[in-house]
Amino acid sequence: MTQATKEAPMTEGQAPAANPQPEVVVDDSAATPSYANFCRVTATPEEVVLDFGLNPQPYATGRQDVKAAQRIVMSYFTVKRLAMVLGASLQQHEKAFGVLELDINRRASATVPPVPPAGPVVHSSPPEVIKLDR
Repeated sequence: MTQATKEAPMTEGQAPAANPQPEVVVDDSAATPSYANFCRVTATPEEVVLDFGLNPQPYATGRQDVKAAQRIVMSYFTVKRLAMVLGASLQQHEKAFGVLELDINRRASATVPPVPPAGPVVHSSPPEVIKLDR
């Protein structure tokens, strides 16, 4: 998926913006999709390390060996921007489909599945593209 941010075109006689926003074009043709149901977060005074992996038995007891397949290292500024955009995305999802219950026991014992809001889900704008590191 390749997305770009676009600026509004200037009309004749209009002065250029004082601080025009750069156009960001993402080439994700070499990106390899992967799935993770496990994330370990490690922090240092200068950065945050996220190790992602697949836990084949997430509800097992006792020792569980999980192989971290991807490691992402970010500055705290990038972490904050990521947290903000993930929070906004989660809010939109829950608004459209209902609250996500994190407690597996509550989900398993629910007698009635959550009902999404009536009507079609309409997205008024394309997904937001943010630049994580400046």
